[in-house]
Amino acid sequence: MKQYPKVAVVILNWNGKFFLQKFLPSVYNSSYPNIDFIIGDNNSTDDSLEFVKANYPTLRIIQNSENLGFAGGYNEILKQVEADYFVLLNSDVEVTTNWIEPVIEYLEADNKRVAAQPKILSFHNKGFFEHAGAAGGMIDAYGFPFCRGRMMHEVEQDNGQYNDNCEVFWATGAALFIKSKAWKEAEGFDADFFAHMEEIDLCWRLKKMDYKIGYVHNSTVYHVGGGTLNTSNPQKTYYNFRNNLVMLQKNLPFWSAIYIIFLRLWFDLAAIFKFIADGKGKDAWAVSRAHQYFFLNFFKNARKRKHYTQRENKIGLYNHSMIMDFYMNNIHKYSDLDKNNFTK
Repeated sequence: MKQYPKVAVVILNWNGKFFLQKFLPSVYNSSYPNIDFIIGDNNSTDDSLEFVKANYPTLRIIQNSENLGFAGGYNEILKQVEADYFVLLNSDVEVTTNWIEPVIEYLEADNKRVAAQPKILSFHNKGFFEHAGAAGGMIDAYGFPFCRGRMMHEVEQDNGQYNDNCEVFWATGAALFIKSKAWKEAEGFDADFFAHMEEIDLCWRLKKMDYKIGYVHNSTVYHVGGGTLNTSNPQKTYYNFRNNLVMLQKNLPFWSAIYIIFLRLWFDLAAIFKFIADGKGKDAWAVSRAHQYFFLNFFKNARKRKHYTQRENKIGLYNHSMIMDFYMNNIHKYSDLDKNNFTK
């Protein structure tokens, strides 16, 4: 009889009754034979846990005593979970039939493969990719993340152009499959990120250990997106700009970090002026606050830098500026980028 690795699907909840009502049935009906379903709760103040207890009494609930954000919340919950694979799943995700099996098969086929994501499509526009993850994450030479199927704010229609299993630079936290051994080896998320880009930082650290991150096209989920913070929320702007700088400081080689961060500060200054010109003063202030945090915590984050003896896996690194290509060269699709500029 075939032995199936143990999978724990862990949904981190914070006042998410609406999403649990809508999407938990599709998750709970997953066909994978060796599975646990866990609701991790970040000290919710609504009646979402009462809903779970009344309608899914067999589901395990693990509660944090305070809202630790996406990063810290998962870190604490997963300390209490035993499985071969963790599946970190957003509460605003609708899964499809047979969404787990293809990803586990992909990861099991290579010991170096430690994390992967399915195809992420938009719940509200199901023929299009979703911003957070799309068909696998990449990163450019200046630390700007983008996806196969999404550059900046532009998302592509899914016409099967990314129906290939492949190695990427990062996998989205909206539906992140990861081997529990790799999670523990990398020491999970950086809890100081709180929310946004913590999965990119984690994947980067795994790649510095010479592990592989994958995208599996024949597993599909539909993501609402913006379920916790609206896409135009200044707090999201703050987290994205702050965490991106910290991620670069932690993961780039020393001299590269100095050079790239110096350039990024000028990019960010341009973003501040753009926000002001667009009448988004709160977003401009959010970028300024992100810079203040970065410099006030510079030495704390410098101590998080680690030296890895293994060869770094740089597949998925775009050795050019995605921002310049998008705005100056009018390239709005991943498929139109020069593939010779990617590290192979």
